[in-house]
Amino acid sequence: MSMSNACIQVFEIGLNALSAVLDKAGAYAEAKSIDPVVLLNARLFPDMFTFTRQVQSACDQAKNGGARLAGIEPPSYEDNEKTIAELKARISKTVAFVKTLDAKKIDESAECEITFPLGPNQGHMKGADYLNHFVLPNFYFHTTTAYDILRHCGVAIGKRDFIGTIPMRMT
Repeated sequence: MSMSNACIQVFEIGLNALSAVLDKAGAYAEAKSIDPVVLLNARLFPDMFTFTRQVQSACDQAKNGGARLAGIEPPSYEDNEKTIAELKARISKTVAFVKTLDAKKIDESAECEITFPLGPNQGHMKGADYLNHFVLPNFYFHTTTAYDILRHCGVAIGKRDFIGTIPMRMT
């Protein structure tokens, strides 16, 4: 499996699934007469990110990780989303960006040194390690936590919602 196969499609499927979960969150809020902001500000524990920040972080992992592996500067987003529609727009913008990444350059980055911000420091990893041990785990952590927050709040979502639409052949 190539590096580009391990990330581009993963990001696209995961983010599109997250967007679909946002639709269900909006419908749930409307059906229960809950201000959607309540869901967007929900968190699993006081020291954890809110749902909104989890979505922003999932998008950041996809765009920043993908861009660094492709050897380009990642775009900068403001982190100012306050509505479900704004979060869906961020996801859509991220998916569109991920689709522009050069798969060949990502594939060639396996042995390249990737430098990335790590808190106040700089992290350094080979491309394959960066993808497998930093970007993908962080991407899945934030998408999973976003899903878990909504599930905890009562939104009727299940594993299929998290997995999203994956290309498969059934016999």
